[in-house]
This record gives sequence, C-alpha cells and structure tokens, in this order.
Amino acid sequence: MREQEELKADVLVVGAGPVGLTLAMDLAARGVKVLVAETRRHAEPPNVKCNHVAARTMEQFRRLGVAQKLRDAGLPADHPNDVVFRTSVTGIELTRIPIPCRRDRYTETEGPDAWWPTPEPPHRINQLFLEPILLEHTAALPNVRLLNRTQVGGFEQDADGVTADATDLDTGDTRRIRCRYLVGCDGGSSGVRKRIGAKLEGTAVIQRVQSTYIRAPQLRALIPGKPAWSCYSVNPRRCGTTFAIDGRETWLVHNHLNAEEPEFDSVDRDRSIREILGVGEDFDYEVISKEDWVGRRLVADRFRERRVFIAGDAAHLWVPYAGYGMNAGIADAINLSWLLAACVQGWADERILDAYQAERQPITEQVSQFAMDHAQKMIRARRAVPSDIEAPGPEGDALRAEVGREAYELNVQQFCCAGLNFGYFYTRSPIIVADGEPAPAYTMGDFTPSTVPGCRAPHLWLADGRSLYDAFGPGYTLLRFDRRVEIGALEKAAREARMPLAVLDVDAKEIPRAYRHRLVLCRADQHVAWRGDRVPADADVLVARLRGAAAA
Repeated sequence: MREQEELKADVLVVGAGPVGLTLAMDLAARGVKVLVAETRRHAEPPNVKCNHVAARTMEQFRRLGVAQKLRDAGLPADHPNDVVFRTSVTGIELTRIPIPCRRDRYTETEGPDAWWPTPEPPHRINQLFLEPILLEHTAALPNVRLLNRTQVGGFEQDADGVTADATDLDTGDTRRIRCRYLVGCDGGSSGVRKRIGAKLEGTAVIQRVQSTYIRAPQLRALIPGKPAWSCYSVNPRRCGTTFAIDGRETWLVHNHLNAEEPEFDSVDRDRSIREILGVGEDFDYEVISKEDWVGRRLVADRFRERRVFIAGDAAHLWVPYAGYGMNAGIADAINLSWLLAACVQGWADERILDAYQAERQPITEQVSQFAMDHAQKMIRARRAVPSDIEAPGPEGDALRAEVGREAYELNVQQFCCAGLNFGYFYTRSPIIVADGEPAPAYTMGDFTPSTVPGCRAPHLWLADGRSLYDAFGPGYTLLRFDRRVEIGALEKAAREARMPLAVLDVDAKEIPRAYRHRLVLCRADQHVAWRGDRVPADADVLVARLRGAAAA
C-alpha cells in the first residue's frame, strides 16, 4: 500500500450511478473540471432498478446531447409501453393504461400519456440500458475523469475547499483529492451523508418487496393479447408487478410482501413468481439476480454541510412511485450543477448555493408523501382482492370490470404524471423573486402551466422549429415577448457583474397563455426567476439577487 499523487478538481462527485453521471455531464458542459469516484469497475453492469426516465429528465438529457441515444435503446421500438392489470401475467386482463411505444412517442396524440407539452416526453428504459449510455457519454467528456474501484473515505473542509482521502480497492493504494466542492451521489447508505451528520427522517418501512430478475424466453408467447411494459398481477394468492426488460426474454418480477410477512426469506420466492406469472411447475425460468428491497419514506434533514452536498438516494428514499426516485435525484443534480458552476466560474456569490437545499428539500419531502400515500392505497387494494376474481361467467366478468375500473383510477396518475414532471415549483428561494401571485397547486396527474417565479417555464415551439429550451443560454435567459421593451439597463447590470445573460426575442408558432408578461427571466434549469413588463429601475439589485449576492 502506498500513497499516490494528489489529484485536483473543481468538483468531486462520489458515485457514478445515473445521478452522479448526470451531475458530472452537466458540470463538464459548463467548463467545470470533475472527478467521479466509483467503487464499481468500469462498465460493471448496474442493478436492475429504475425502469422509467421522466419527461423533465429527458428535457435535460436533450440539452446534454444524450436524449436520442437513450431513445434508441431499451425495449424494441414497437413494444407497447402500456401498463396492464391482469389476474396474472398470463391471466385475464382487468384494465390497461395505454402509453405510446417509443416509435410513436413523438407523434401519438390520443390517450392519457400522449399530450405532454414538452420537446421530450417520457421514455421507458431500464437502468441496465440507461446507465451504460450515460457512462460512455460522460467518459468521453474532456473535463471529466472517472476513478473506478475507488472508495472515498474521510474528508476535511476549509475556507477554500475540501480534501478527501481515496483508496484504490484493488491495490490498497491511497491518494488525496483536493476539490472546491464535494457531492455525495453514493446511494441510500451514503457515506458522505453520514460524514456530514445529516440524518434520514420519516417512515423507515412501508413495503417489503422480493425482487427477482429472470430470463424466461417462453413467457411472452403465453401472454394473451397485446404485450405491455408493466403488468400488475391481481389475485388472492400473490400480487406483484412484472416489467418487460428487453421485450423478449428478460423480466423483473416484484413480489409485494404482505404485512404479516416481515422477512424476505419467509416467503417462497419460486412459488410467488409462478403465482405472479400464472405458470405451473413445468414452466422453466432462470434467475439472473435477486435484489430484495424495502420501500421507505425518508428525507435527509439537510442536504449540505458547507462545501459538501448530497443528492439522489443519499438525500431521499421513497417507495418507487412513477419511477420518480432516480428522476428526483437527477433533478437534484441539475438544480445543483449550475449553482456550483456559477461559483467556479466566478460570477456568483457563494450564497447562491443556499438555494439548493431551500429548493430541493421541500420538493422531495412533498414527493415522498405522494409516494407513501399511493403505496398505502396499493397495499389496501392488494388486501381487498376478491377471492372469486378469476371466476368464470357474467358475475366474474362484472367483478373484474369493477376491480379494473378501480385500478385504472388509482394508477393512471402515477403512470401519466404530467403534474409530477412539470408542476413542481420552488418557493422561499433566495434567488427567486416572488411577485405575490401563488403558483398553481402541485398534483400528480395534471398541472397548469405558469410563469409564477419558481415554476418551470412553459414550453413552446419557436417559429424556426426549435424548442424554447434549445434556445436557452448557459446562465440566465431573458425571454422578451415585445421587442419595444427596453432592456439595456438589465443587460448592463449583468455585464458589469459578469453574470451570463442571453436575450431571446420570442418568435413562436403559438405562445401559451401563461406568458402574460412581456419579460420572463429564466434560469439555467428552466425555472422562472423573475418576470415583469419592464426592467426594474434598480436592475443592479435584481442582478445581485440572481447572483446570490443579496438577501431574499
């Protein structure tokens, strides 16, 4: 064991899962030098976890130049992304939530999941396919260095940065890493979170799930009717969820344990899988891997300790809901990235970093409550499955129709969740200028586009065919809807403060009604920071606020 040379970077990212890789990609795109430390080997296959990339995440991947690579991967292009409820995977269909396949994702206009006001609607893809694409893209960036098989241990902070100790897990060699900031994207058991003294608070156990990744080439031929991306099995013997991974022969089976089954090993895995699939003892399948997990509702009491931050599962854990665990972590990364870059680039005051916890912690707390509430409703529904749900004849048909209606109403907002994607907003932020108008209510299924400061700037298509977001600058972007409005004072104040400000005179095919003001100032993460009909007389005060140099 020997000590190697000290490494230096602007930001050290601990963890190379989707959250850490997205953070590194975004920082690198802003000219920030990044080191990423990961305990796994390079290109080691990830866990079979997330199956869904939300629209807000895809909007950011579009900006980072990786969206199309992801669209081209995952399930076959024509494989339905529907969510179906059946008595078993091979049993009787109860209801179906239609979701376009990736071939039709941009063109389909019918159905609860086809109206998304965005250049990048959601994409169903398992982490097995997602993460390697993000890794390849990140590894090719000039400002990023990946340190695989590297364990970050202790670290110390001072007025100018962070010094971390890192160990090569193969050789035992140690090295020091000097950085301005450190971000822990190291998962639910985060060492970074523990070292800054942050604590997870909430509900420790909501649901236990036996999760098995299997290969079953014969299964698809046994499934009646139209295939689906996800199938919820509803029967009195065993309820579970099955995801199509490659659309041909691999599947992820979640067996939802009952309250009286507190131990994973107390439940016969093989029998449960067969009950969920609806197959007999003569059906052959191969277990590829097992990853049992506990659904929780936990949010860290703080996301930051001076120059050290946490994001993703390191900061919040909840029952998988709308696939939003990973996506919430990526939203953390996008929120934090431009703030860190602003400090590294020298145009922002360090106080701008206070916005990260002020904005992200309340949102993740709220989403965690949504997830827990839905999980509890699903638990109650599983307990109430009628014993005769598989009975033949008219009475059985009527019962299945009723259960199907209830399942649809309970779950359509989870899988067609425009509100979850676009409706969240930031309040009480030190860098958002409120104007007294409240933001529309945050709900799961629906949302009202709004330019209330803190909301996502409503999407529109420009006259030249570009998305509005394609025209945003790397810092702040001023949308001007009337060229007669004089903006020189704001441009001058931004220039003197070295704050990047792009001006976009909006020429659009159709302007959403939410744009009621002649000026809307948007941040790098596409959230509205300020709006008005004229530049304020004290434009320098507004710029100071946006730079984090003035108190809210």
